[in-house]
Amino acid sequence: MANKQELRSEETKKNILEAAGRLFGKRGYEVVTIREIAKEAGCSHTAIYLYYKDKESLLHHLAMPLLQELKLLLEDISHRQDAGGSAKLKSICRTFIEFCLLHQSMYTTFITASSSRVDEQNPKLQINKVRIELFQLLMSVLKDVLGISDNEQSLAFARILFYNLHGIISTYLNHKEPLQELLVRLSPTFEQSVEALFLGFHEIIKQGANNHES
Repeated sequence: MANKQELRSEETKKNILEAAGRLFGKRGYEVVTIREIAKEAGCSHTAIYLYYKDKESLLHHLAMPLLQELKLLLEDISHRQDAGGSAKLKSICRTFIEFCLLHQSMYTTFITASSSRVDEQNPKLQINKVRIELFQLLMSVLKDVLGISDNEQSLAFARILFYNLHGIISTYLNHKEPLQELLVRLSPTFEQSVEALFLGFHEIIKQGANNHES
C-alpha cells in the first residue's frame, strides 16, 4: 500500500503531465517551457526534473500511449483476412480520423510535435519510430490496394493520403459539434475524399504506364 509521500509524488507527476498536455495542445510543444509547465502544474520547475529528464521526456510520456493504442488499432485492421485491400485502407483512414478527433486536444502532441521525416532511417525519438511505423503501415496497405512496387511512388502517394487525413482532422480540431454527430454528418464526405484520391492515384498510374509504352 502506497504511503502519503508516494501518493503525493504520483499526484505531482499526474499534474505535471496534464499541465504539459494542456499547454502543448494550446500553444505547441516547441514554444512551451518547463517553467511554464511548472506554473500550470502548481509546482517548482526543479520538481519536474525529479520525475522527467527534460521536455522530450514529457512528450514521450504523453504521446507514446496514444501512438501505441492507435498503432494496435490500425494493425488489427491491416491483419484482417475477411476484407480486401481497399476495404482495409478505407477502414484504416476512418479509424485514424475518428481516433484523432476523439483525442483532438492531444492531436498535435502525439502526431506532429517534434516529428521527423517519415523516411528517416534512425530517428532519435522513440515516438518518431512509432510514427514512422504507422506511416509505413499506411503505405503498405496503399501499395497493396494500388498494386504498385515503386517505392518512390508509394512514398509520394502515402504522403498525399496523409495530407488528406491531416487536413480533415485539422479542420475539425476546435469544432464544438459532438464527435458522434460530426461523424454521422460528415463520414460519407470523408470516405468520398479517400475514394477521390484512389481515383486520382489510379489515373496517375495509368498515365505513367501509357507514357512508358509510348
